[in-house]
Amino acid sequence: MRNWTRFLWIALLAMLLAGCAGSGGTRRSSGDALVGAALPPPDTTSASGAYEGASDYRIGAQDLLQISVFGVQDLDKEVRVNSNGQISLPLIGGVMAGGKTIPELETELGKKYADGFLQNPQVSVFVKEYTSQRITLEGAVKKPGIYPITGKTSLLQAIALAEGVDDKVADLGGIVLMRQVGGKRKAAVYDLRLVRKGMVEDPQVYGDDIVVVEQSGSKSALRRFIETMPAIGVFRWF
Repeated sequence: MRNWTRFLWIALLAMLLAGCAGSGGTRRSSGDALVGAALPPPDTTSASGAYEGASDYRIGAQDLLQISVFGVQDLDKEVRVNSNGQISLPLIGGVMAGGKTIPELETELGKKYADGFLQNPQVSVFVKEYTSQRITLEGAVKKPGIYPITGKTSLLQAIALAEGVDDKVADLGGIVLMRQVGGKRKAAVYDLRLVRKGMVEDPQVYGDDIVVVEQSGSKSALRRFIETMPAIGVFRWF
């Protein structure tokens, strides 16, 4: 699995570098970079969804849901979404939850319980575990791998999941965050020292994001990508 994820982000970096080459290998104007701005949120239509808050999050496989029906305690249930995106509930049986927002699922469950079972049911859905949301951490971190995130998670918190950076080899000025936005792969370079000091926003990470911590003095494709970027705290896309 680790070799596969390493191959994945190297391939993604190759595409980003190809974009740089297509522009003559030079740095782009300020119109292609936003100083001090966060990387845009990912596509909300992706398979795993994107956590923007309870109303925008799209439920995915293995998420743990707490479902309650007001005034009917016997119908309250904690259920995990299966690999096909379905859940099973009392009275109404199997329901497709995967890909739906929380309000969408609440509305559908309300309609199903109202169809011959309850009068004006009030259904609430709470996501207890966002296990469908996973991020990849690679490079000079202590424990590279794929990690689940629950709720809103910042870049610093994400790196902490991998037990932090490897202080002996990590380039703190070469933290690359990559994600899919608007159908394109976008990337930002962050200086972890500035993030820690609060001088640069600690960006939120989302499911399917890739975080790569470059090694000091390396001559990899990642290093060449970092060197094409403008000053720390800006991002660009290709």
